[in-house]
Amino acid sequence: MKRFEIKESFHLDGKPFKILSGAIHYFRIHPDDWYHSLYNLKALGFNTVETYVPWNMHEPQKGEFDFSGILDVESFLQQAQDLGLYAIVRPSPFICAEWEFGGFPAWLLSEDMRIRSSDKAYLTHVARYYDELLPRLVKYQLENGGNILMMQIENEYGSYGEDKDYLRAVRDLMLERGVTCPLFTSDGPWRATLKAGSMIEDNILATGNFGSRAAENFASMKEFFAEHGKKWPLMCMEFWDGWFNRWNEPVITRDGEDLAQSVHEALKEGSINLYMFHGGTNFGFMNGCSARGQRDLPQVTSYDYDALLDEAGNPTAKYYAVKKMIATYYPEYPQLEPLVYERDENWEVTAELTDKVSLLSVKDDLAVPVRSLYPRSMKELGQNYGYLLYETKAVWDAEEERLRVIDGRDRAQVFVDGELVATQYQEEIGEDIFVAGKVKKEKNIDVLVENMGRVNYGNKLLSDTQDKGIRQGVMKDLHFILDWKHYKLDFKSLENLDFTRDWVENQPGFYKFDFSMETLYNSVYINLENFGKGVVFVNGHNIGRFWNVGPTLSLYVPKGFLKEGDNQVIVFETEGIYDQRITFNQKPNFKLVKGENL
Repeated sequence: MKRFEIKESFHLDGKPFKILSGAIHYFRIHPDDWYHSLYNLKALGFNTVETYVPWNMHEPQKGEFDFSGILDVESFLQQAQDLGLYAIVRPSPFICAEWEFGGFPAWLLSEDMRIRSSDKAYLTHVARYYDELLPRLVKYQLENGGNILMMQIENEYGSYGEDKDYLRAVRDLMLERGVTCPLFTSDGPWRATLKAGSMIEDNILATGNFGSRAAENFASMKEFFAEHGKKWPLMCMEFWDGWFNRWNEPVITRDGEDLAQSVHEALKEGSINLYMFHGGTNFGFMNGCSARGQRDLPQVTSYDYDALLDEAGNPTAKYYAVKKMIATYYPEYPQLEPLVYERDENWEVTAELTDKVSLLSVKDDLAVPVRSLYPRSMKELGQNYGYLLYETKAVWDAEEERLRVIDGRDRAQVFVDGELVATQYQEEIGEDIFVAGKVKKEKNIDVLVENMGRVNYGNKLLSDTQDKGIRQGVMKDLHFILDWKHYKLDFKSLENLDFTRDWVENQPGFYKFDFSMETLYNSVYINLENFGKGVVFVNGHNIGRFWNVGPTLSLYVPKGFLKEGDNQVIVFETEGIYDQRITFNQKPNFKLVKGENL
């Protein structure tokens, strides 16, 4: 039985052990590609894989748990162990990770409690989740014959709160459910965050998160340790080798040689976890959202992160730069030739449009409407993700009426008798919308509201902007309009989509493309540069959001979502911008973005 200990240095089976880890999130990578990514981590000379665990994926609805397919964390850990990799698991209730709501299930917003606190109601939910999750992890602890070295209690809590009773409660929940491996916290490396978020007084290892100036940041950590009489090993739990991207902002990259030297600087003094080693993809509606002042800034579908492996899992120039550095300075860590997916820059498959239909024509096929006097928000309707379509009728009392959507998130498109009259985003929502019409004439009003992703970090976790949809109402003149239908469009299934119904120009619509693939590749992207905004479904799988503001104009499609022979793509597009064909190729498509952030 192996034994991992935290002394003045890390020890494995009684001998000093340096952790060379890379982050691979199993839930961002198709299971068919796990081995490829894990092998390439081993080939780099690294000995450990790190992963978060997303609560919102494992308990999507209260009391309903899922550990299958892309969520089979046990299979992921087993594949890592089979390759000789140890594991660091971060099953914190909160993960940040540029992931929707920081990994919290959206249904928590409907509960009477305060998240990330010692609130007993909140901890009851965490306990029930851990009842399901932790037995699956405990069996993979070293002492049980598995490969888990350490587990995390909470994530960057020092950048959020200082409720030590909360941290101790989470620790106790873990211990009560059989966790015996060493525990840790991770925070910014400066004193304020370490003081607020660490559990140094409880003898829980504190690690730091940073991406450069390792000597300076480790010095800050050592000073904090010394204040408390600790001589702990130094570890950067998130050494940022790239960065995430937001809509309408330039792609962020980092020079590979610069990274290699920065990693060398860190390894001189301590251990490291490269964040990310393989970033992967925010499939479905799982992209996170940043907050800057009063503005929420949703992140893109790709989580390429400019990591050592690209979004499709192939080694980048950055991978080879770090690999060369490891071979030069740390030859004791054996390396292998990495696996590389076949890629043909000239390969392309074109799919022609076979059918199209407008959303307003098929709304009753997609959802059973919920009726209420006033518009209700997603939280009130028990809807977590996607779009919410509101419908009502109103009689015009003047030749030009003023409409206003009051208090909504995140993006609203207003249609009167099927014609788009306004598109409003965040702070624009609430501005006047003037619509001409005949006096005493009844008109149909539809409002499509998109949840573009909840904030995943910082003080706005508890903000009312996390509740999506219309939260107060829609006004005509100076009064709220009554009698609304709500269509909850989470797109869990498109089986009832009827393409025999009407398609209307400039309305949100569905576009179907049927095509055949004789050869399947692992590095496939669907080019969406001629479409506006929406989401894409490949053989029923929601592969994520696209938007022509950039910086990404394509979406990655794992080989596991494709089939030899007949395939189908359905594009849901909200701006009325589409093409008669789509193309698949083996290179991502980007747009040079210089403008202001949305």
